[in-house]
Amino acid sequence: MQHSATPYEERLTAPRSWWLISFLVGVSFALILLPFGTLPLLGGLVGGTAAAAVVASAYGSPRIRVVGGFLIAGEARIPVSALGESEVLDAEEARAWRTYKADTRAFLLLRAYIPGALRVEVTDPEDPTPYLYLSTREPELLAAAIEAARSEQTA
Repeated sequence: MQHSATPYEERLTAPRSWWLISFLVGVSFALILLPFGTLPLLGGLVGGTAAAAVVASAYGSPRIRVVGGFLIAGEARIPVSALGESEVLDAEEARAWRTYKADTRAFLLLRAYIPGALRVEVTDPEDPTPYLYLSTREPELLAAAIEAARSEQTA
């Protein structure tokens, strides 16, 4: 069965500055190993940079997708039929929903370096999760993709 709605996909990559920080971690390891000679210095530079880059890449690897009638956010996979209204959050409102408005039962896929977010109500009565909080660079497009997938299922 082929779906006519355009699928949505976004990867929450780490900001560019984190790659510079990864290199600086490598430089720090190289300086620590400097008294042991040139070869350990190079090993520290390469090894430290690689290790820090792996950590930055792993943290920036979650994806948000709307495909095949499902919203897939990180490890969560939810049918769009179990989702209610979407609310696009600007930076200030997103901060509020991350802090004092947050519900401990909510599913949060948040990255502090992404200012915008989308809050999606969960309407499934058997699911204790009240809503999904998803950090996204394109909250309007994600909300539109969820709505398109939902309307396609009802059609």
